[in-house]
Formats: sequence, C-alpha cells, structure tokens
Amino acid sequence: MDRDELKAWLRLSLSPGIGNITARKLLACFGLPQAIFEQPTAALRQVATPLQTQALRAEPEALPKLLETTWAWLEQSDVKGGRRQVVSLGDPGYPQALLDIDDPPLLLYLHGVASFSENKPTVGAEPASLLAPPRTEPWPITAQRCLAIVGSRNPTPQGTVNARLFAKTLVQAGLTVVSGLALGVDGAAHEGALEGLAEGADLPATIAVIGTGLDRVYPKAHHGLAHRIAQRGLLLSEYPLGTPPLNANFPKRNRLIAGLARGTLVVEAALQSGSLITARLTSEQGKDVFAIPGSIHAAQSRGCHALIKQGAKLVESAQDILEELQGFSAGSVTTALSVSQSDTPGDENTVDSPALLLTALGFDPVGLDALQGRTRLTTADLQARLMTLELDGQVARLPGGLFQRLPGN
Repeated sequence: MDRDELKAWLRLSLSPGIGNITARKLLACFGLPQAIFEQPTAALRQVATPLQTQALRAEPEALPKLLETTWAWLEQSDVKGGRRQVVSLGDPGYPQALLDIDDPPLLLYLHGVASFSENKPTVGAEPASLLAPPRTEPWPITAQRCLAIVGSRNPTPQGTVNARLFAKTLVQAGLTVVSGLALGVDGAAHEGALEGLAEGADLPATIAVIGTGLDRVYPKAHHGLAHRIAQRGLLLSEYPLGTPPLNANFPKRNRLIAGLARGTLVVEAALQSGSLITARLTSEQGKDVFAIPGSIHAAQSRGCHALIKQGAKLVESAQDILEELQGFSAGSVTTALSVSQSDTPGDENTVDSPALLLTALGFDPVGLDALQGRTRLTTADLQARLMTLELDGQVARLPGGLFQRLPGN
C-alpha cells in the first residue's frame, strides 16, 4: 500500500470509539477508508453514532507521528532480515483464516520471510538453512499447514521439553507452529520449530503472534528468538508500532493464534490459564483441541486434564496429532518424548537448595543424566542430594535409574 492509503487505514484504526465492528460497517457502506473520510456528516450518521461521527471528522493527534514511524519501519524491510508489511482487511495478502473469525483486525503488521499473499508452493525456493543465501520469495502460509502450541509461562521441566520436541517433530512432518512468543511453553515451541526446519524445506518454521507493536519485543529475553523467527518464519501483530505490553492485549491476541491454525495443542496449563482461552476459541471455530496429560499433583496439568474431560484429544506423542490430521505423516521422524541431557534446558547457575532441586525434578520420572543437565551439578553432588531427599521422603528412586518427586513435596 502507498503512503496515502496507509495514512487512511491508520486514521480509521486510531479514531476514538471506532472499533473493528463499526469500522467494518463503514467499509461495507463506503469502501476504502479514504472514501469514508470524504463522506458528509449525514451519510456517516447512517452508520455511526453522533460521537463516532464526530471522531471520524477529526484527524487523531497521534496520526502524523504513527504514520512517520510506520513508514520508516516499512522502509527498513529487507530480504535477509525479513520483509516488513502492513496488510489491511480485504487486501489480497490478508490471511483468509482470520477473515473467518468473529473479530478480524483492520490491520496486520508482519515481519518475516513468510507471506499470506500467494498460498502456493514457491518455485525455486532457497534452502531454509540460516547459512543459505537469502530467500527471494516469501514462504507461503495456509491455515491447513499450521498448528498452534500454547501453554504455561511457568512450565515444569518436562513441559518445556515436551513443547520443544512436539514442535520439532510437527515441523519435520510439514506443519508450521503458531504460538505467542511468551516465556515458557511458547518460547520452547518456537525454539523446537526452528530446530525442526530441515534444510531445503519450503515452509515457514513458526509464526509468533505477539501482543505488542512489532518494534517492541516482549519479553525482552526473547529478543534473539524473535530475530531468528523473522529469518525463518513470521512475526505478526494487530497492534500499531509503539504499543507497549498491556495486559488486556494478550488474551485478545489469542483469537488470532486460534484463527491461524487448524488446531491447538495445549502442553501445560493451570485452570485459569490464558491457554484455555485459546483452546476454547479453537473449539468454537470447529477445530481440534489436543492436550498432553501430566501429573495429577502438578498445577500446570490441571488445565489440560479439564480440557480432556471436555473432549480434547489426549496425546502422548506428536504421532497422535499427525494421525488426526490428514495429509501429514511423521514417517521416520522420532516422536518419542524421552528426555536426554541435551534435550533438557539448563541454567548457568547450579541448584544450591533442596527446593530448587525439587523444582528441577518436576513431577515426571527423570533420569540422572537429564537431571544433571538441568542442574549443572556434578554426578557425585547430585547423587548425594538425591539420597538426602530420598531419606527425607521427598523423592522416590524408580526402576531403570529414574527418580520422581513424591506428592506433597
């Protein structure tokens, strides 16, 4: 879109009291935003309230600055760092999947190497490796090739591993992972998706739907992750540049996560988790909801158990999901969720208290190698601490060299 068209869309989105519903009514009656602002007051009053009409007649004070910021942001677009786009409702590049939800955004801000404009296989695509030459065409995105993965911001160690391995396997099978760039499960899912994108694959690894402007990465810890997603997938937001991380924006963006995917996998979630909002929206859209069961003693598993009781599909491996989705197969991809030391995220700081060691154990059986990877303790030190917890009745030693945290601890 050119600068004048962008200005008109931004003005419509900034007009006080003009929400998405009223804006769509105005667009249906008068056409493009430029035409809306050319209408006489009497015509606008046929669609909008007096206060809304008054707002439409005056240019918002924030418009000039936002226009300059957005236009400068668009001019920084490049192939290597990811294309930057602003796509308006009704534009050919607007994702059809979001047109089908109850409240599609007026504008979408996109940054990455993927696009909704073609929805066709890209001929002569460059390899997907980070070491490969920059792509000359965007990866195509269709909802039928997308699956959402969501969950707790404070997952158990096993939940983090599950999110990463499920995402990795699903991408290897030809799917694109959609998530929200939050700490915890979201971040692990994006990381796994990036790991799963094979060299030469012709699809985006992952889509991050964020609750801020695309010029603000939240949380800051995911700044590097967001950069890598832009190089191998897509960052997407409905919020104007400069929008800070407001609490109300994150539950609202969940409708986009659900809308962009053909189903949603909930890895871990408490009963009051925002992930359950995404799952509900997915179900209301007639799509599949998948949930991974966990320990009955883990608060992070109760949301998943509630979803399973309500009819969500219980899954134990990525293969369970792929069998539900026509046209995808794991083939020779390993889908087992065994945890090795290399699978488990570690911390530079060693565990120096029984409480932290119990946290590292999580609620699922875990081997000594994986636990050592989580804690960075020496083998002798770790075994000594586990023995102490075992004698105190807080940890049980299981067959096969596994350890498990006991209920109530």
